[in-house]
Amino acid sequence: MKFVEASILAVLAATVSAGNTSEWKQRSVYQVLTDRFARADGSTSACSNLSNYCGGNYKGMINKLDYIKGMGFDAIWISPIVENTPGSYHGYHATNWEGTNSNFGSKQDLIDFVNAAHAKGIWVMVDVVANHVGPVGTDYSKIYPFNKSEHYHSNCQIVDWNNQSQVQNCRLADLPDLNQDGNSYVRDYLKTWIKNIVTEYKFDGIRIDTIPEVPKDFWGEYGASAGVFQMGECFNGDPAYVGPYQNYVTGMFNYPMYYTIGNVFGGHSSMYNIRNRYDNEGKYFKDIDALGVFVDNHDNPRFLHNYSNNKTGLR
Repeated sequence: MKFVEASILAVLAATVSAGNTSEWKQRSVYQVLTDRFARADGSTSACSNLSNYCGGNYKGMINKLDYIKGMGFDAIWISPIVENTPGSYHGYHATNWEGTNSNFGSKQDLIDFVNAAHAKGIWVMVDVVANHVGPVGTDYSKIYPFNKSEHYHSNCQIVDWNNQSQVQNCRLADLPDLNQDGNSYVRDYLKTWIKNIVTEYKFDGIRIDTIPEVPKDFWGEYGASAGVFQMGECFNGDPAYVGPYQNYVTGMFNYPMYYTIGNVFGGHSSMYNIRNRYDNEGKYFKDIDALGVFVDNHDNPRFLHNYSNNKTGLR
């Protein structure tokens, strides 16, 4: 399955209520940062402040469905939908799980977008975050429904990414870390929430942010509650570390292959390294054909930015 965003080119695989795993493997997925893709009025003027909202919304995406389909894509991955802290155009700083981000449009606009996509044979994958909330320090009264200190792990920071206990129990970029393993309310609410939004908006799959920052067993329960395909993000190049997570979610982004592709096409290493990577991954992943293979994304510099000195060799 291939993934591309207004700024991303990638290949992905998945399984959902819209189709089984083998059917999702045939899908090409276009990733959209909802705020940065298309405005409802069709305007294309430059954004005055790239650190804030730029006006993209669900109505704008509806108007671009034929454009996306015309490029050969039959699935779309959209940004997280919940209310966020001011200026968080990316959607990863949640404040209210029961609300939607009004900057992207109304709930009805989102429903209309999914329905319009389905009418054109396009499936929709929504980005979700269950590890953390927005940057509110310790003022948890700003978060709903997780408004008590007991809903979070202690206020420590991840400084050693080789310490798995720290990765799972401390803060990523000082974002309050939800306590899924020690607080039953948090765990149960998140599972109910994901079930409800998939049902309400008829999403076909979910992309899960920050997979290694949460214990594996939670993801197994979370994915089962969603009832659709899950594509997990584990920002790590070691297949021995990334692979076991596929025992708990349907698919994983293939970060090990991402680094190999960069080395081959940008670093002039042998093409055999791609074959060797693929052959080696069979030892670590449950289903290597259900992995998301990509060359860049919203978390990484553009491929041609990193390897601009080798454009001739990429043609």
